[in-house]
Amino acid sequence: MIEVRPSQQMRDLGVVQHGVGILAEPARAFSLPAERDEAERITDELFAAMERIGQVHPFAKGMGIAAPQIGIGRTAAVVQPPGDAPAVILLNPKITERSDELDEQYEGCLSFFDVRGLVPRPLRITVETTAVTGETVTTVYERGLARLIHHEIDHLDGLLYTARMRTGVKPIPVEEYRQSGRAWAYE
Repeated sequence: MIEVRPSQQMRDLGVVQHGVGILAEPARAFSLPAERDEAERITDELFAAMERIGQVHPFAKGMGIAAPQIGIGRTAAVVQPPGDAPAVILLNPKITERSDELDEQYEGCLSFFDVRGLVPRPLRITVETTAVTGETVTTVYERGLARLIHHEIDHLDGLLYTARMRTGVKPIPVEEYRQSGRAWAYE
């Protein structure tokens, strides 16, 4: 039996992989409510992608996916927190406040799933999003959920988590990460 690399598995499930230009470009915001149908269609596509991915890989600590990761350059992302919490839909998200207190944990990314990286992130963020009806919604996220949300917003800004890693720190192979005992997000 031939072992399929995690990144190849994600590619086969329709996830755009590292090196493709759309991952490095800021996504285009929605004009809501005028583009409500488009925003809802893309959100549905994100949920469908999460469903496909969840069938082949368990995400005990939550997962997220941003529209650029499925080849759509729009500011939409979906985050599924761990447990039975409802999914978080992010349309036109902007981080408006960040705590000074940071936490450094390993993260993975569906767009280069063969490695994990140690990423410092704020323990608390305040995020403004736009509802499909056009209203602005402000929400505070903390700890693990703040990390997941921040990671997805970075995708919408054309950033991968490697841009947030400390100088000199490099991603490690997923096999080494699993042996480190520091498993965190996306695993």
